[in-house]
Amino acid sequence: MDRKAMDLEGYMERARSGPCFVCAFVAGDPDYAHHTVYEDDTHVAFLDRWPTLPGKVLVAPKAHVEHVVRDLDEAAYTRVMLVVRKVALAVERVLDAERTYLYSLGSQEGNSHLHWHIAALPPGVPYEEQQFHVLMTENGVLDVEPEETADLAARIRAAVEPS
Repeated sequence: MDRKAMDLEGYMERARSGPCFVCAFVAGDPDYAHHTVYEDDTHVAFLDRWPTLPGKVLVAPKAHVEHVVRDLDEAAYTRVMLVVRKVALAVERVLDAERTYLYSLGSQEGNSHLHWHIAALPPGVPYEEQQFHVLMTENGVLDVEPEETADLAARIRAAVEPS
């Protein structure tokens, strides 16, 4: 996997002072465009703009929700987690995953919109480069051509099983 350095300062500035990246994406702002792999009336899933693993996907409610537990009632939490599972299974169908990592990050200081990360660990990654190490943008992001990204998004989108 070819990697390139991540512009962490630029990323943090954008996350902290720019608009909510999920809301901007859902609204169609071209500066926040991503490749959609799944969408329903209340959720969206899209390829991470700065992936640390092939096919890294973010899943979010379309409505601006910030807290993963207290802002969702049980039914809404269950619905978003079912979308995470559906998309993760599609990612696994498309990519050869040794393990699939699921996690929610964000902060009130930046990227506050609730979103889940789906990251498929390929086989053969040395143990010391797995888990948190492979997820950290400080260790570089994948250098993927736009055509490859579009193709991967299309393959994941096609692999998502209908409800």
